[in-house]
Amino acid sequence: MRLQRRGGRIDGRTHNGGTDRARRCVYGVVQRQGSFGGSATIRIRVTGGVLLVAHLALVAWLTLRPLHVPWVTPPNLHPLAGIRGDLALGGREAARRIGEGLALLAPLGVLLPTAHGRLAVSPLASLLRTAATGALVSLGIVLLQTGVPGRVVDVDSLLLNTAGVVLAHLAVVPTGRAWLRRRDAREDTGAGGERPVTVQEELPQGRTPTIPRVGIAP
Repeated sequence: MRLQRRGGRIDGRTHNGGTDRARRCVYGVVQRQGSFGGSATIRIRVTGGVLLVAHLALVAWLTLRPLHVPWVTPPNLHPLAGIRGDLALGGREAARRIGEGLALLAPLGVLLPTAHGRLAVSPLASLLRTAATGALVSLGIVLLQTGVPGRVVDVDSLLLNTAGVVLAHLAVVPTGRAWLRRRDAREDTGAGGERPVTVQEELPQGRTPTIPRVGIAP
């Protein structure tokens, strides 16, 4: 008698195809979890980080450098009292002072999400996180100003700075994220008809391997 093996060969190309699909699945998971990959993302994050550091350095120079003045006004610890005083000065002067308070930290509303570099996030959570960060930065400036000659603590600056961050975030970030998501969708569908596989999709398993059997031949 002689032994004869039947079946049992697994196609290596099927294995490699499954590996490629698995890699695309991992890429798709990363994309859907929020980080939009690629060299463009790295450039966006790096640019956002550099601009964020530059802006904070400029804010520190504007708000924490000593001023040589003959006298200063008393600190304002009553919310909205300073804003009411600005409004009493007339429309043009009030617009200038309130606008300065709003614009000081407003770029943080855009630069913080840009440096974070995530697309698939809750709009409300992103807004609250950005507003809280802006408020903390403004609070830090107010506390540091207590030890700077010529600087006066004004609680209304905290309110205006935070409001500026919120307004800038609402004006730019939702629209920008929506545009980037549409662009990524076009790139996914246009790259040879393939797109990343998400976690909800079932990966193809390829050819099911057969178990080798030993047959008896006459």
